[in-house]
Order: sequence, then structure tokens, then C-alpha cells
Amino acid sequence: MEHMNVTNPYFGVFVLFLLTFGAFYATTLIARLASRGMAAKSSEKLKLTVYECGPEVTKQPNRISPQFYLFALLFLLFDVEIVFMFPWAIDFKLLGWFGFVEMMLFILLLAIGFVYAWKKGALEWHSIK
Repeated sequence: MEHMNVTNPYFGVFVLFLLTFGAFYATTLIARLASRGMAAKSSEKLKLTVYECGPEVTKQPNRISPQFYLFALLFLLFDVEIVFMFPWAIDFKLLGWFGFVEMMLFILLLAIGFVYAWKKGALEWHSIK
């Protein structure tokens, strides 16, 4: 049987990958077993009981407002568009006037999108009633 060829420059990376995968799997397994052993089994009844003189606990639906999603999408949209400006700034001299005009049109589109979202009320925080 031939011995393993350890002269490959990526052999160390492969070994580290295997060790990392094994450590991640072992940590996940240990955490799962420990949490199952230490978790309280009947905590739901305790959570729904009245505590001292407070109001009676009622279950609330787990609804997330669509406003969160809209806000997150707008953040990602403008964040990614700003990231596109960094390569332009690095090659600004190389691109010349063409690059300058192109970026000004890009910023104009960003401004139009921002004003549109602002006028539609997408940046206003609405309370859930």
C-alpha cells in the first residue's frame, strides 16, 4: 500500500478543514445533549401563571410586522449600491469624464429611489395596533 502524498501544498488546509468540521460536529452534539439534559420539561405552565399582582399572561401571536422586512430590504438595497461606489472611487482617474458622468447618473437614480421610498412612507416607523 502506498503512503499518502503530503507534498501537496494544500494538504495542511485539507487537514485543518477536517479538524474544523470534526470540532464543529462534536461541539454541536455536546451542546445538544447538554441542553436536553439541563432543560426544564414543564416550564410552559409556570410561564402562564400569574406572578404576584401582575396581569394574567395571555399568549400573543408570533407576527412580525412587514415593516421590518421593508426596512431591511431598503437597507440592503442602499448598502449594496454604496459598495459599488468603492471600485469607482479607486479607478476614478482611469475612468475620466465618462466614469464621472456614469457615477452621477447612478447617484441620481439612488436619490430618486430614496425620495420615492421616503414619499411612500417606507422610512416611517408604524406601530402595530
